[in-house]
Amino acid sequence: MRPLSIALLAVLAASGVALAQTPEQSSNSMHAVYYVPPYVRAAVNDPARAQDASIDARRKITEVMVFSAVKPGQKVLELIPGSGYFTRVFSGIVGSKGHVYALWPNEYGAEAVDDVANSEKLAADPHYANVSVLKQPAAQLSVPEPVDVVFTSQNYHDYPDQFMGHVDPVAFDKQVYAALKPGGMFVIIDHVAPAGSGMSDTDTLHRIDPEIVKKQVESAGFIFAGESNVLRNPNDPHTIKVFDSSIRGHTDQFMFRFRKPG
Repeated sequence: MRPLSIALLAVLAASGVALAQTPEQSSNSMHAVYYVPPYVRAAVNDPARAQDASIDARRKITEVMVFSAVKPGQKVLELIPGSGYFTRVFSGIVGSKGHVYALWPNEYGAEAVDDVANSEKLAADPHYANVSVLKQPAAQLSVPEPVDVVFTSQNYHDYPDQFMGHVDPVAFDKQVYAALKPGGMFVIIDHVAPAGSGMSDTDTLHRIDPEIVKKQVESAGFIFAGESNVLRNPNDPHTIKVFDSSIRGHTDQFMFRFRKPG
């Protein structure tokens, strides 16, 4: 950090001005104050999700939620919600005036029957009354109402694969675009594939080149709105399956945020 910047930070701190930074910024400066909104803290610390606490540090749940910019009262569309790990936190953040739509593509749901059942069980729990489960063909994404955030973790790479019906990524991104309110955010987390590999590893290593993702999403009309490095792992060789015991749970992952203009 330059001396002038340090001096400016000192002046701001002395004047009582709060400094809020995104996770990727705060990781680059020991002088920055990383602000976590109280509604994020409350959702992460909800006793109802105590079973997830043991993996929170590894999955960087607080940083992910701050980066996603989700707020109370908003509508969230979560694609392929898995165990409901993120669903529970989104539910706590948006609160009773917001809603979380947990979307299971039919093709994926056919291979994740237990996870779909768990999503339905979660939605039936009064504590998560603001959660609904959607089921629809992978190539026909739609929402009951426009949403503020569309979120997918470790699943963007699945859509173009054979078992999902070879969904065209750009067509899919355009459907996400249509589902969002003007100014809404599309947040993508996925496993990093070797640079320049495009989509060649999506069905083999379950990875995707971050640059092809950025190119596809921007071609649908989105504006790139930042990235975070909190899930990056420089020790991941990028050439082994994400399920390999040597790397599972610790893969190098990119986290991108795109904004719909408006």
